[in-house]
Amino acid sequence: MNLESLLISRDTDLLGVLRPALEKISVNLETCSELQRGNDLLAQRKFDAVIVDCDDLLYGFQLLKTLRNTQSNSKSVAFAVVNGKTTTQDAFKSGANFVLQKPLTPLHASRCFNAALNFMVRERRRYFRHPVDMPLRLMVAPDQELAATATNLSEGGMAIRLLGKIAKDARTQVRFTLPAANISLDLKAEVAWADGTGQAGIRFIEVPQSAQYQLEKWLTDRLQNEVPARLQGYAALP
Repeated sequence: MNLESLLISRDTDLLGVLRPALEKISVNLETCSELQRGNDLLAQRKFDAVIVDCDDLLYGFQLLKTLRNTQSNSKSVAFAVVNGKTTTQDAFKSGANFVLQKPLTPLHASRCFNAALNFMVRERRRYFRHPVDMPLRLMVAPDQELAATATNLSEGGMAIRLLGKIAKDARTQVRFTLPAANISLDLKAEVAWADGTGQAGIRFIEVPQSAQYQLEKWLTDRLQNEVPARLQGYAALP
């Protein structure tokens, strides 16, 4: 599974430089030349990286500024492409993680993307959900414990199924053992959503540092089975 990026630009010369540089590090590039279409894609899909042509696309700089307000891509790695109108300082203030200056050379593009790759992989790990079939216990009250099964697991929570119902926003203590690792975790959580049929989502709200490390390491090991071999070294924990 390659990383995914989106370029919002009408500049074919820019595309000709960016696509080969991204292909070398196994990052798929989707392109969009219209601002509205770009906004729609950012609202509908998650991208590991977003590249915005700030100066040569009408309202491109405004799109960069609003990127951090999107639900799916607020933490995506953002690249601002500038051509003299927008300063590097303004681009960083508006949420860019990296700035590319036109005219862009293949060498500069490759250096920038290689420097950013580790951040893209970390972002993929942050929202990566690994499918599981994992038993767990939910303490919803001092004298009430529920049995459930997790169907996927991420850094921030899990999807579960259980017999009976659980209320949305309910606070709980969730206890489980990471599959194939024999590592038990006991985390404070809350019910993010529940559909009333036994399907629910759990959001972790208090994770001790040691537990966070164990969870991230476990997920990184699973993620490495999905990303291409050339990205394996970048997926390791910092």
